[in-house]
Amino acid sequence: MKNFFLNNFILITLLGLLSFFIFLSVSIHNDEFCCNLTRLEKIKKTGVLKLITNNSINTYYYYNGQPTGFEYDLAKEFADFMDVDLDVVSPGWNNMFAYLKQGKGDFIGSGLAITKKRIEKVNFSIPYMTIQQRIVYHKSVTGPKNIKDLAFRTLHIRRGTSYHSRLEKIKKSGVNLHYILHDNIPTEELIRMVNDRKIEFTIANDNVAYLIQRYYPDIRIGIALQKKEYFAWAVNKNDLQLLEQINEFFLSANLTGLVQKISEKYYSNFENSDPFDLKKFHQRLETRLPKYKKTIINESRKYNFDWKLIAAIVYQESHFNPTAKSSTNVMGLMQVTTSTAEEMGIENRLNPAQSIKAGIKYLDKMVKKFDYIKDDYEKMLFALASYNIGYGHVMDAMQIARKMGLDEKMWQNLKTALPLLSKSDYYTKTQYGYARGWEPVQYVDRILVYFDILKQTKNITTNY
Repeated sequence: MKNFFLNNFILITLLGLLSFFIFLSVSIHNDEFCCNLTRLEKIKKTGVLKLITNNSINTYYYYNGQPTGFEYDLAKEFADFMDVDLDVVSPGWNNMFAYLKQGKGDFIGSGLAITKKRIEKVNFSIPYMTIQQRIVYHKSVTGPKNIKDLAFRTLHIRRGTSYHSRLEKIKKSGVNLHYILHDNIPTEELIRMVNDRKIEFTIANDNVAYLIQRYYPDIRIGIALQKKEYFAWAVNKNDLQLLEQINEFFLSANLTGLVQKISEKYYSNFENSDPFDLKKFHQRLETRLPKYKKTIINESRKYNFDWKLIAAIVYQESHFNPTAKSSTNVMGLMQVTTSTAEEMGIENRLNPAQSIKAGIKYLDKMVKKFDYIKDDYEKMLFALASYNIGYGHVMDAMQIARKMGLDEKMWQNLKTALPLLSKSDYYTKTQYGYARGWEPVQYVDRILVYFDILKQTKNITTNY
């Protein structure tokens, strides 16, 4: 036997090593997949949830080096709901379903409308948004008045979208329209081409169309192409446990107001934006903002504010006019009152640098008053409302919200309570009395629109 081992030492050693590596491989495989783990079990085991989405303004993009976007924020909340980390895969629109099928991501969240064709491929979650497809065209072009008026017009759309499916149906119904398909071109890029007069017509869901009209105020949003559709997340047909978890999240998120909160962050007041006001804003970004941009940036840095937010406030207050004066005698770029000017240590409210300095310093004071609000975004909205109507009135509105059984630390609830300050049934029971409470709501909404435009300027122009 001893001679046998000596004579076959190399062969025995190789067989031993081979057995060891086979055992190791099987162990690793079983450890990772643990005998056919479900998608949900794998997510919980790895601690990572993988979102498949498209890189666009209304879904997922980077601002100041940080990921943001409606779908990203919603998915991040879902990851927190599951107590796992969020990873994002953005393979391009045409590749999202392939990535889902191949297991390169756990679910698709990308402004995906529920359609019959897609239901055959995937399972959809509870819907989280209602939208409508609309024609988008330049203001110099006559838009179609109805579906039949699409005849002999050429529309440019992205392949594989619900727009594509809708135009197929319209054409089969007998309307002699033409459409050109594009691969992996975001809707906002097609709208930019409309704005630049390179194409005449495209289609966009109304939430996207009105959002992008902020950046291109010369576009017009025309007729709806069909009844309302619904956005939902998509999972593979066999991932029923994950689908159940997503639905549980959406039920909770709708009940707590989370979906509404995120929607308002990105789409607040989007249908009521005035194209003429937006046009004026874009013009004054070029003609007036450059005079004060450096001061705004420098003063914003002192308080760790995003200078583009401050620029949005300045425009809302004065349209970048340093001699602006209101009927109540507030003056200057940031419409500082006499008492606030004294408190902030400035002498001349009409001096642009002094007005900016005082306004930012006062805004910082308002922000600090709401330090107990943990969400920084929400905290800023309360501070902006206080800048406009006064801290005391905001506290009164918070008291009203609390008496109504609402969470007074949520801006969407304060938007309900603030307008009640103009009604005697409410303001007579408050400390600071009557106020035109609808004004701070409109004020904050407009600032958020201007801020959103400024955040996207890197994608639009380099002039400012």
